[in-house]
Amino acid sequence: MTANVLEEAPATVEHLPPPPKPRSDPWYVRYALIGLTLLIVGGLVVVPLASVFVQAFSKGVGAYWDNLFNNADTRHAVFLTLIVAPVAVALNTVFGVAAAYTIARFRFPGRTILTTLIDLPFSVSPVVAGLVFVLLFGLQTPIGAWLKDHGYQIIFAPPGLVLATAFVTFPFVARELIPVLEANGADEEMAARSLGATGWQMFWRVTVPNIKWGLLYGIILCNARAMGEFGAIYVVSGRIGGQTDTMPLRVEKLFQEYNQPAAFALASVLTMLALVTLVIKVVVERKMRAQMTRPNAAAEEPTK
Repeated sequence: MTANVLEEAPATVEHLPPPPKPRSDPWYVRYALIGLTLLIVGGLVVVPLASVFVQAFSKGVGAYWDNLFNNADTRHAVFLTLIVAPVAVALNTVFGVAAAYTIARFRFPGRTILTTLIDLPFSVSPVVAGLVFVLLFGLQTPIGAWLKDHGYQIIFAPPGLVLATAFVTFPFVARELIPVLEANGADEEMAARSLGATGWQMFWRVTVPNIKWGLLYGIILCNARAMGEFGAIYVVSGRIGGQTDTMPLRVEKLFQEYNQPAAFALASVLTMLALVTLVIKVVVERKMRAQMTRPNAAAEEPTK
């Protein structure tokens, strides 16, 4: 009886119906969606970007360079942006690494609240954030008056620009590192500790190499957001020409003064920085995806 059952089993498998063939959408649906996507991207992204460069070079290359380098306020705006953005990015990098490691490696009361607070700048308007800093550090407030008496000024000065920029870019590094740390796990770090590595040795030789692409990706996004920040900077800067104007504020001021060639020339610099950031972002994103899938592949390899 058992032999007959075993002999009939292959016949039963052979008579199973073939698996259904995968179905695809009709060709006109695919081409309609592709065409609609290209139309929207072209109208909302490509055409405006192209128009920025067309307007910037409308008076010729000589006028373009004059608009960028022969105006002291414009030069100072570029210089101030290149100072404020890296300082804010550096502050958020230090915080982002510490916060991401804490959230990914430890379980403690208030962990969910901490994660929510990190995401808070995503939901708060930058203008509101700038107003909060004015209410905290303005010259009419107790903290602002005390700082003024000791020779420090936050609002309408570069420190206020750094604080506002750091606030709006607060989540980027931490939110990129948390999933990377969770995907990599703590096995290698525990092995390093068991072999006698100190905390700093474990961090620099194990943790940092494992998160380097995610860290770089978060820094790129943070820097791109910092360079183009307008709302919070608008409130805390006072828009003092040659002192607290960053590139976005200077572009808006030139446009309000009907100096469109100069406004578009400076806007083209921001656009080129954004395009370079986009290229670097694509390269780093591929590296980060490969890094996050590598632990999964290593875990599946022994089962093959």
